[in-house]
Amino acid sequence: MQNPLKGAIFIKDKNLTEYTNSELSTALSLVLTERLPESQLTVFELVALGRQPYTNWIDKLSENDIQKINWAMTQTEIEHLKDNRFYELSDGQLQRVLIARALAQDTEIIILDEPTAHLDIHHTIKIFSLLQNLVKNTQKTILISTHEVNLALQLSDELMLLSEENITYGTPEKLIKQNAFENLFPSELINFNKTLKQFIINKNN
Repeated sequence: MQNPLKGAIFIKDKNLTEYTNSELSTALSLVLTERLPESQLTVFELVALGRQPYTNWIDKLSENDIQKINWAMTQTEIEHLKDNRFYELSDGQLQRVLIARALAQDTEIIILDEPTAHLDIHHTIKIFSLLQNLVKNTQKTILISTHEVNLALQLSDELMLLSEENITYGTPEKLIKQNAFENLFPSELINFNKTLKQFIINKNN
């Protein structure tokens, strides 16, 4: 969505800049946090938009497309909502629908930008658990940007920590051993507990 300042990104040994938009739409899908424009789309129709890279010039859904859409709704447990208008959904339900749309797109890579930004703790945990299960069940690569560090520690296979000073990458266990979390946040407010593998409130202040 923005040009790199330097370096290059490769997908399957091919530079990202060499992909056409059509090729890229079958290689990776994206779930953003922006609000959807006003429309009368149902949940099924919204999820079906994920099949656009594969439909013919009149956008007619094939039997295979419909199977992919139904599979995506089953994976995200939203089958019972398929006839609802998307504006009737809660934030948590809508987030599942957007993830289902990315699943219906059937790409090997799914990128999510702050997927729990508008959710309470209950729905935040449900979305993270859903994404973890999708990795196990579909073998897809799911990349998430998030500030929910404690949940990411519990549910991610690998982490990349971004700070003003450096970038640190590895499994949660590896990063804990490297003390990578010690200075991630101001210590007067919270501290990282290695035993609990979580950030906890500093009660000394």
